[in-house]
This record gives sequence, structure tokens and C-alpha cells, in this order.
Amino acid sequence: MNDDKVIELKGITYKVDETMILKGITGSLNKGKITSIVGPSGAGKTTLFRLCNGMRTPTAGTVTFNNEKIETYEPSALRRKIGIVLQHATMLTGTVKENLLLPLTLANQQISDRTIKQSLEEVGLSASLLNQQAKELSGGQKQKLSIARTLLNQPEVLLLDEITSSLDRVSVQEIERLIVTINESYGTTISWITHQIEQAKRLSHNSWVMMDGELVEQGTVELLTKPKEDRVKAFLQEEPV
Repeated sequence: MNDDKVIELKGITYKVDETMILKGITGSLNKGKITSIVGPSGAGKTTLFRLCNGMRTPTAGTVTFNNEKIETYEPSALRRKIGIVLQHATMLTGTVKENLLLPLTLANQQISDRTIKQSLEEVGLSASLLNQQAKELSGGQKQKLSIARTLLNQPEVLLLDEITSSLDRVSVQEIERLIVTINESYGTTISWITHQIEQAKRLSHNSWVMMDGELVEQGTVELLTKPKEDRVKAFLQEEPV
């Protein structure tokens, strides 16, 4: 048993029909750390996230969460513990408040008005937005609301799938500060898929490099400066910062 490994993958293979998406992935996300996942498009990064929170089932291999196989968890309970925020924040027709409370509404749970306001303020949004239509928010505001919505479940792990890729520079900086604050304040384990290598270097304790469905290299974030694998060296030289 290793208490430092919140999520552990062993020999993960995933294929659709005869197409191999992931090939023998073995690695772990360490408790309380930020782990960036980088690699070219089509490397299988998003699929990996969906395996981590039970949205997909591996063809072979095991995924464990807190040393228990994820299939032993009730699916909705698992997804509350392992939250995921996607590249494009989905906003339903309705107010900011209605969108924020969506996961609790589906679970027939309620929270106080004070907690509702605090949840917005914690991600840098004003409580004055609560009655505004969610679809009228800016891209950065929508992403913050999506994060706040996920945090209402008090997840142990937060999976972030390219959440700043379509935002302006100021919004990117705000989201980056928010993620670091969440990690430092709550000890939340975070994994972040990003195509921005400098962003990965700024925010991460550890890093994975995925290519062609394989986990080619993993370790501390220093590997993005001094990789061992030739394929990784070539990728990092080509990738924009």
C-alpha cells in the first residue's frame, strides 16, 4: 500500500474496435501534487482522464483510487471524488446560480446562501453574478464557474483538460493562480492536460509525457527541461511555449 498514490494505473490498455488508444500505461498521481500531462494531439490524454474517473473502462489493466479498484465505487460517488473540468465549460440555459448548483440539484442536496456566495468568491467571481444568465458570461468566467461547480463536491482529485486553451492571457493567469490556490489551500491532487510547456513548468510538481497512446516519460517537472527520451526531446523542441 502506498498512501502517496491517490490514483494508480497499472498496465492500462484501451482500444475502440481494433484501434489501440492507450498502450500499457503504468503511472500514478501523487497525493497533494499538481501533475501536468503533455504530449501531441491524439496521444490519448483525454481518454486517460475518462478512465481515471470511471467514465470509460479499460480494455486491460487496473485503475485504483485510494488503493481500491475504481469499479468498487458507486459511479456518481467516484465522480464526486474525482472531478473533471473540460476545455469548453458547458453552461445550461439558466442563471449562474442554477448552473452552479446543478450537481447538488441532481443529488437532491441543498446548501446555504452563504456557502453559495462563498463558492463563487473562492474562484474570483462576484456573488452579484448569481442571477445573471450563465451563457452571458465571458470565457474566463464560465471556466471559473465550471471549477466552482466541481469544487462543490469537495473532490480529492481535480482533472483539468486544457481548461485555459481558449482563454485570453489575463484569464489564463487568473485560472493558473486559482488552481495553485486550490492545491495549496485544500491539498487537492490536481492533474492538468496542457499544450503549453511553460505553463506546465510553472504550475507542476510532476509531469507525464504521452505520445501515441504511451506514457513515454514521467517524473518531476524537471523532466520537461532535461528529458531522457529522444522522442520527448524532439517533441519539446517543436512544441510552442
